[in-house]
Amino acid sequence: MENASKALIMAAGVLIGILILSLAAYLIASFGSTSAEIHRQKQADQTNEFNTQFTKYQGSDDVTIHTIVSLANIATQNNVDYELPRETGIINDNNYSKFYVQIVFDNKPIEGGYNSPSTIDYNTLIKNDTQGITSSNQSLKKYDCKVFVSNSTKRVYKVVFNEK
Repeated sequence: MENASKALIMAAGVLIGILILSLAAYLIASFGSTSAEIHRQKQADQTNEFNTQFTKYQGSDDVTIHTIVSLANIATQNNVDYELPRETGIINDNNYSKFYVQIVFDNKPIEGGYNSPSTIDYNTLIKNDTQGITSSNQSLKKYDCKVFVSNSTKRVYKVVFNEK
């Protein structure tokens, strides 16, 4: 009888040990998935914050050359940060680098890129655009903005400006 009670106590100990290990494994898996979800949400928030810099001008009536130059500088800084070379052709969702952002003005890419941010003279763009200002017409030209977002990365990869 004494051996039987010791065997039951040992069996209970083993069951409690298995229960504790199972609980630990469950908690580790649960915390791991929570951490991964928080990381995914943080990345989505960062992507949305980045995209908002560009998408807020789509459909806007007050896009001027100054806005275009500011967005070109943001795109250039992004491309420099990721060490992406300047793209010279028009790009689309199938032929762009994962993080590259292109600004197209008057059917020409105008942002810089890694090792070439100084190739664009934004002052000339502004000067050319402001030459039409006279005493009777004191407003800057307005532009339409069209933003392209990649289906795969959900990031802006191209912003096109055309005169209204």
